[in-house]
Amino acid sequence: MDNEQLEEMFQAVAPISIRRMFGGKGIYSDGEIIAIWLRDRMLLKGDAECSAQYEAQGGVQWTYQHNKTGKDVKMPYWSMPEIGWDDPDEMASLARTALGAALRSR
Repeated sequence: MDNEQLEEMFQAVAPISIRRMFGGKGIYSDGEIIAIWLRDRMLLKGDAECSAQYEAQGGVQWTYQHNKTGKDVKMPYWSMPEIGWDDPDEMASLARTALGAALRSR
């Protein structure tokens, strides 16, 4: 996904900035990272306050396997629910939710 497409997706929390990270792109608003575009996946910032919303909409928390312990490590990001891809108003709501999570994590 190119930067113009990402800017369009997150126009509800504009302005955003985009920086390369992890072989993908970090999406920032108000100096806080709100999402990551990585390996053709959109991962939205989440926290305890919004994780149930993401889950209810079909989002899955991002985890990775720790290379030394072999245990799954949960990251504060959730896959974007399908509804965000299909409905601009829902995408706007998801973008604002991710921004809220980012601001609470300060």
